[in-house]
Amino acid sequence: MDAVLDWMNSPAATLLGAPVSWIEVIGFVTGAACVYGVARQKAWNWPVGIVNNVAFMILFFGAGLYGETVLQAIFAAVSVYGWYNWVRGAKTIVGKGGLPIRDGSRMEMAGGLGAVVLATIGVAMILTHGTDSVVPWPDAFVLAASLLATYWQARKIFQHWYVWIVIDLVSIPLYFSRGLNLTAILYIGFTALCVYGLVGWRRTRQATVQGAEAGVVAA
Repeated sequence: MDAVLDWMNSPAATLLGAPVSWIEVIGFVTGAACVYGVARQKAWNWPVGIVNNVAFMILFFGAGLYGETVLQAIFAAVSVYGWYNWVRGAKTIVGKGGLPIRDGSRMEMAGGLGAVVLATIGVAMILTHGTDSVVPWPDAFVLAASLLATYWQARKIFQHWYVWIVIDLVSIPLYFSRGLNLTAILYIGFTALCVYGLVGWRRTRQATVQGAEAGVVAA
């Protein structure tokens, strides 16, 4: 096991003057595949995402991003729920999209954003006083907001894409500052994929609404 971990953390290449480990390469590939799968509404995004979570747990712990290390472990657990929810939706709901895309309610929006604010403050305080983290606030925000985005993603709430885009914009300079250049570049790609996913989900949602309206008129 130690030999495997040593290999994962060994440099595979150099990017922008900083070494890139094999585990970062694995995280890059699985992360890109996962976001693409979400954008295309493919249920296989969830198991690929779990592999990505494990890779990033190892990577972030080594970089001193403790909040995001914990986040990846929670992600893996939430991904099991998301995987089940999407597969169950595909089996029980007629239509190509399976579990339908929907807008979040006002209560879900207010409750989710309020929880992110409170969780960011709480986690930042823990990281500031309980660890040697030098980036407690952005680390805490990424943790809190990512949990919300993942939960909304599992429920196919359309607005989760906006949350992911904000997370990506915070994460890019954070990872560059920690020398994780390949991961920072990955998050630039994530931003583009999120825009792609947002547009695709919006089209799917509009087509579903128009189809339902046409069915009502025909009836």
